[in-house]
Parts: sequence; C-alpha cells; structure tokens
Amino acid sequence: MAELKKGVVGVDLAGSPKRVTGLCYLDPALRCSATRARSDEEILSFVRRFDPRVVAVDAPLSSPPPGESMRKCDRDLKRMGLRPLPPVLGGMRMLTERAVKLKDSLSGLGYEVIEVFPRGAQKILGLPSKKDRRGLRAGLASLGLKGIPEDADIHVLDAATCALVGLLYLRGAYVAVGEPGEGVIVMPRSPERWSSR
Repeated sequence: MAELKKGVVGVDLAGSPKRVTGLCYLDPALRCSATRARSDEEILSFVRRFDPRVVAVDAPLSSPPPGESMRKCDRDLKRMGLRPLPPVLGGMRMLTERAVKLKDSLSGLGYEVIEVFPRGAQKILGLPSKKDRRGLRAGLASLGLKGIPEDADIHVLDAATCALVGLLYLRGAYVAVGEPGEGVIVMPRSPERWSSR
C-alpha cells in the first residue's frame, strides 16, 4: 500500500455555531493537532490550514428519503447494535442541514468528505464511553494517537476518533455501511484486522 502523504481532519460538528465543534488533524504518523471552533468559517480555515486528504465528519451528510425517518445506513448501524440518531429527529435536522452545507463547501474546495460515527467507532475499537473522558483519551493514545491535549473535552476526543476512522479509511481498514446515493457511513474494522484488506 502506498505511503500516505497527507492526513485527515476529523470534525465533531455541532448543530449550531453557538455550540462547540471539535476539530482534530491527524497526520499519517498519528500526531494530533486539535482545537475547538464555532463558525463554519473557523472550520473551513482549520481544514485549509492542514490541507488533508480527507475530512471525516460526525454528522449526517444526507437526509432520508421522503417519508422516512432513517437512511439505510442508519438502520444498518442499528442492526449492528449501534445507536445512531435519526437525521430528522429534533435538533438532528439542524445538524444535518449544517453538515450538508459544510460538505458542499468542502467539496467545492476539492476535499473528499466522508460521514463517520465516532460513538459507534469507539465501541468497535473497544474504547471507553464518553462518560469516561480520561479513559477515552488513554484508549486513543493506546491505539497510537500522539499529542492529544491533556484537557481535551469530548468534542476534541470525538474529533480525534473521526480523524482516526478517516485514516483507517485511507488505509483500507474500514467498512462502508449504507447505499451510495442515499448515504454511506464509514466504520472502522476492529484493530486486529487493520493490516488486512
């Protein structure tokens, strides 16, 4: 497999610019550069600064078909024992609208954008839940991530997870859940399968 020259930006997107969005750039050597943002312009500025190969976003990048509350990818994750929220449920509708707009902006700048689900990814990777912030940080470090801030909150830790899934996507250690055209969520393979294709 060709050596990766660029890393990934992970985005733990908030539904509103009034709330915190976590951002993390993960280079191919798993070194983190993380921050928090609010506005779309701050997010785009962070992406342009690091110029990643992929932007991995924790938010629905598409809406369900008319009359449906979930996409096939959401239903498939539920069958896997994971629990995504329906893209049209309450505040998720605002998040989905913001995510689709952000994806369009990033795609217009030439970036590949993928949808990820860090909570489900953390479960697959055997990491602690978000309730155990220190444990989650230590778990990410045990997977090789370097430089995660000591005071990283859950937004930054989820963004780091997004970025890790993005790197696994580039390395072929992933599973695509859903249907192209309706919505695809990229999920990691379990760690013992990272080296297999």
